[in-house]
Amino acid sequence: MKRLIIFALILVTIFGLVGCNHRSMNYIIDHEPSIVGIVEEVYESYILINIKSEEYLKGQDCKVSLEVENKDSYTEISVGDEVFVYYDGNISESDPLQINTVYAITLKTPANR
Repeated sequence: MKRLIIFALILVTIFGLVGCNHRSMNYIIDHEPSIVGIVEEVYESYILINIKSEEYLKGQDCKVSLEVENKDSYTEISVGDEVFVYYDGNISESDPLQINTVYAITLKTPANR
């Protein structure tokens, strides 16, 4: 009986820890780094944005993965949209720049449609 209780407690702890990995959109917006950019091209697995924030990156193109952690992210991305990209803080210094770990994408200003 004692083993059964210990096993049940271990399972509850494991399932509790697995469930803690999902961060809400509000948490991501408040705590994760972000950049602002204008969408220049849209592909199946990534978008290409021209960075408008971060003085040292301003005007550079950046390839942003669409494999986004938070599924409440903006998904109907169009060329010309101005978007916030919340990410892990790492930008690969390639040509173009790359952000591979994206937590969320939100719309700042829609393109003129």
